[in-house]
Amino acid sequence: MIEIRSLRDLLRLLFIYQREFKLAALSAVVIIVLGAFLLPAKYESNARLLVKPGRDSTLPIEISNRQALVMPSTQRDPIVDEERLLTGRPIVRQVAERYLEVLANRPPPEGLWKRTKFYVKKAIGAVFDGIRVTLETFGVIEETTAVERLAKDLEKKFEVTHAAGSTVMEISFTWSEPEVAQEVVKAWIEIYMEERTQALGRKSLYAFYEAQTADSAAQIKSYKAQILKHLNEIGASSIEDRLQDLSERINVLRGERFNSIRLIASSDSALESTRQQLKGLPREIVTVRQIALNPAQQDLRRLLNQKRLERADMMRTYTDDAPPVKALDASIRALEKEVQDEGATVQSSEDRAPNTLTTHLERVLLDETSNNAALRTQLAEQEKQLAELEAQRREALDIEPTLARLQRELNATERNYALYVDSLEKSRIDRELDKSQISNISVIEEATYNPGRIFPKTLLMLFLAVPFGLAVGLLVVYLCYLLDQRIHDGGLVEEKFGLPLWTTLPELSNSTAESSNAFTASIYRLYGLLPYARIEEKGLTLGLTSARHGEGVTFIIEQLRRLLEENGVRVRVGGEPAQPGEVVLLDAPALLDSREAFIALRRADLIALVVEAQKSTVPVVEHALTILTTAFGKVDGIIINRRRFEVPSKVLQTIARYRSAF
Repeated sequence: MIEIRSLRDLLRLLFIYQREFKLAALSAVVIIVLGAFLLPAKYESNARLLVKPGRDSTLPIEISNRQALVMPSTQRDPIVDEERLLTGRPIVRQVAERYLEVLANRPPPEGLWKRTKFYVKKAIGAVFDGIRVTLETFGVIEETTAVERLAKDLEKKFEVTHAAGSTVMEISFTWSEPEVAQEVVKAWIEIYMEERTQALGRKSLYAFYEAQTADSAAQIKSYKAQILKHLNEIGASSIEDRLQDLSERINVLRGERFNSIRLIASSDSALESTRQQLKGLPREIVTVRQIALNPAQQDLRRLLNQKRLERADMMRTYTDDAPPVKALDASIRALEKEVQDEGATVQSSEDRAPNTLTTHLERVLLDETSNNAALRTQLAEQEKQLAELEAQRREALDIEPTLARLQRELNATERNYALYVDSLEKSRIDRELDKSQISNISVIEEATYNPGRIFPKTLLMLFLAVPFGLAVGLLVVYLCYLLDQRIHDGGLVEEKFGLPLWTTLPELSNSTAESSNAFTASIYRLYGLLPYARIEEKGLTLGLTSARHGEGVTFIIEQLRRLLEENGVRVRVGGEPAQPGEVVLLDAPALLDSREAFIALRRADLIALVVEAQKSTVPVVEHALTILTTAFGKVDGIIINRRRFEVPSKVLQTIARYRSAF
């Protein structure tokens, strides 16, 4: 358990696990160097084959002529079929049989090193063969022949590819000897060409396609005769044109019928409106009328004027309230009312004549009645024609499925006929080409002999051995850091155990004053944590314990006792309970091994667990804390003892100098 806070902590990891780092790095370098010289060499032989355009590559008829399902690509790549043929099991098996013969007659290689590797490889192969035979005897694995095993090995090391859109197949074969690799590629291409010629022979295709062409022609003639018969029945050149013509005529006639119905409705409405107007109009009208003044009103006006003159004469003698004046006023008002009731004029004579509007409406009514009758006759004729056209269309629709079926069969048969004719010509050409053993595969690059090995890359492996070894060593250091359960410092103690870290005591070394001062400072920190008020009032009993022997409990008690005595505090180790002003230190090591530790700690006011750095592990400390908590209900703190500074001071001084320089 190490807290990583700076570069110094990373350097600590290297020095803590320097043994593991050196072992892992050295092992990786040794393995890489040995592999560079001892791994079996692999050589590669290459060849290129050109698939010529203009002929089918693998099958007698292109698959696109008889597609069983929709392909994801609209364009077929024939090179893929050639690759499947080239890597097929029959060809691989023949190559394996031929190579077994070559291998049986092949002498051992020349040279001490090569011959040694040859016999070592042969011995290892014999051991594996013995293991295989044993497993086959007990039925663990299936029994296989040498040819099958070699064929499987050849298939794994043989590779054929081609670039997108290219018609060149690139062949690559990897083997332990360049001469063998070249011979295998040559034999592979030779066997492939022979097997391909035999597999793609077109011996019986010409007669088949010739018979199919004749059958398709007879079917086409029969379908055309049936279609012509049905078309003559309906009197049309094609069912589509007939249906379209009938539909157009029906649509036009329905539009005309709709217009006729609309016109009839409009005519009926006009007739009804005209009749209603005729009912409210007179037959005769007054043409001339003579008007004169009303003589009765004129007489009343003259009498009224006389009364008004009489009143004016009486006003010279009487007042307004005189009875004669009032009687005269009443007479005047009565005359004024009569004048108002009488009309101003009267008709003296008039001339009468027939009503011209009535005459015009009667003429319009007569015309509209005739037009209405014509429209109704036209509507009846349109209904009759529409019924005839719909009957003809129903007849055409009854025949249409039969014609559509015949047309589909005719189209399919015509397509088949075109394919059969094309395939017939191809089969004829293929038959002639097969007779001459003409192939559309050309070898544009023979099997190459490459003496340079492709594996292992000795120079590259030697160049990368040291960097790779360092990387492996660093990886091992990181894994050790993750797996290490030891407590190296107090950085994560409080977070891990949930208890305060009282102090961290470095490993005491009398050789340097710096180490002694650091230890004294850590002891003073522990001294500073003691509760002085309680010591003066009641005294203090401090118990120090550890999980196992040798973690420094007695040493820490002795150092703390000296410090307390130097500072004038009365202190003693063990014995009776503490008196006011006195500190009692309880030495209780090996908590997990000794029962006396529990007896000693039962009188302690404060309990601290001493943990030795780089020796105590997290599970052990957790177990000890659990026991203390169970027994005494508390643990007051943790003390880290013998904390080591793994990074040498010279390294730190060098880093400090470089840091100050930059």
